[in-house]
Amino acid sequence: MAPTARPTVAQPLSPHLQIYRWTWTMAMSVFHRVTGTALYGGTALVAIWLVALASGPAAYGWVAGFFGSLFGKLVLFVYTWILLHHMLGGIRHFIWDAGVGFDRAQRLGLARATLVGSTVLTLVVWAAGLLAR
Repeated sequence: MAPTARPTVAQPLSPHLQIYRWTWTMAMSVFHRVTGTALYGGTALVAIWLVALASGPAAYGWVAGFFGSLFGKLVLFVYTWILLHHMLGGIRHFIWDAGVGFDRAQRLGLARATLVGSTVLTLVVWAAGLLAR
């Protein structure tokens, strides 16, 4: 007995991003992915610092000079924000994993809290660091 041919049916296509209305939750999802990727660069900075520390005073002096410069401090400030933003995005996902925060107002609140919280925490960390010096 020969198999019967299945009729071809047009399958629905997934809408492209241009179809969707941009939302806070979508933006925070993109930021979470971008910050996760950027953490690789920050990890490289930490590795460079550790290798320079182990390599002796000359190598460490160069790296310390870079991180002590205005540009180096800016890089570290941005890295701090990236780290804290990704952490808070992860906490937001843990909240969702608990089955909470799925209605519209809660999703918007969590997305905004991630952005505002990461900015405030970055400023607090840097203020504490500068005051400790």
